[in-house]
Amino acid sequence: MQEPSRHDATTPQEALISFYEGLLARSTRMLTQAREEDWDALIEEESQYVIDVERLSRIEGQDAMSQEQQARKDSLLERILEQDMEIRQRLIARRDELGQMIGTTRRQRDLHRTYHAANRR
Repeated sequence: MQEPSRHDATTPQEALISFYEGLLARSTRMLTQAREEDWDALIEEESQYVIDVERLSRIEGQDAMSQEQQARKDSLLERILEQDMEIRQRLIARRDELGQMIGTTRRQRDLHRTYHAANRR
């Protein structure tokens, strides 16, 4: 997502709203990838998401918004945060799953070593 230009929208406030809409679209893609367990694509998308949030922090608050624009921004931000929460929950579940797999692999390795050590005697 490119940093909004004052030429992309009629006003700087509209450009900011447009930026939030782009951030929501990226967040929606990330949520879909998390639901589909497409972890590689999620990591790539999340890298760009972090860059976009950094860009947003540089332009946020430069211009006052109307009540309607602020309400739209708040709505977009709420949806982004809801999606972020679900993505995080799915990532935690994946981390726990990987931790269990690592634990199982370690136990199998230890049993294998013990078994082979006992057979060598």
